[in-house]
Amino acid sequence: MTEPATRRTGPLSFVRRGGRRSAGLEGAGRELAPTYVFDGPRDVAETSVHPDARFVPQQEFGRVAPLVVEIGTGQGHAIIHAATEHPETDFLAVEVYHGGLARTMLDADKAGLQNLRLIEANAPEVLQTLLPEASTDEVRIFFPDPWHKKRHNKRRMISPGFGAVVGRAIRDGGLLRLATDWEDYALQMREVLDEEPEFERAFDGEWDDRFAGRPMTAFERKGLDKGRDIRDLTYRRIAR
Repeated sequence: MTEPATRRTGPLSFVRRGGRRSAGLEGAGRELAPTYVFDGPRDVAETSVHPDARFVPQQEFGRVAPLVVEIGTGQGHAIIHAATEHPETDFLAVEVYHGGLARTMLDADKAGLQNLRLIEANAPEVLQTLLPEASTDEVRIFFPDPWHKKRHNKRRMISPGFGAVVGRAIRDGGLLRLATDWEDYALQMREVLDEEPEFERAFDGEWDDRFAGRPMTAFERKGLDKGRDIRDLTYRRIAR
């Protein structure tokens, strides 16, 4: 199920898929959203970001702390784990699927997390305008939609020009972490980011080691069970 037709012209790397949600998840979304969700003004579409909207971390979290942004958080397993393990760091989850957002809020509430916020929005718009420039210490993109059919490859988020988009939000010396279980997408990621002037490799060899801060999820295990290798990449933001 795609979004309603709009005049949106910017990059869109997802198609929102519908699905049945339990009453519990629906309730979590309604009750916990005021605590966890940043509901900024929209532009032309439900997941768009108005160009004048701003997410100022110090205002939203009430403190000055490192900020980690995870794009495409799914059910929230990785970011809940990270926020629990690192209370000294603030975390921002960017996701467009209602069920995943609700599940993340439910688990965050159960863990009593105060260092997590969620945004339901198209990630490139969050990176391009919503976040202040150089406000983020780290951006994580784990298992983005591979759009594995060749005719759909153009929808992949990590494509030429992405370095400027994500590099705007990351502070000098900050990190971009990537992981995928699709070999051709991993190769594309590496080829793209090796050429982007905003970034340099933060690993030696062909691929980075598996990021120890990412818990093993059912999604990742499913890829391994199908015989697909998990490939990690880490890049460092070059000084402006």
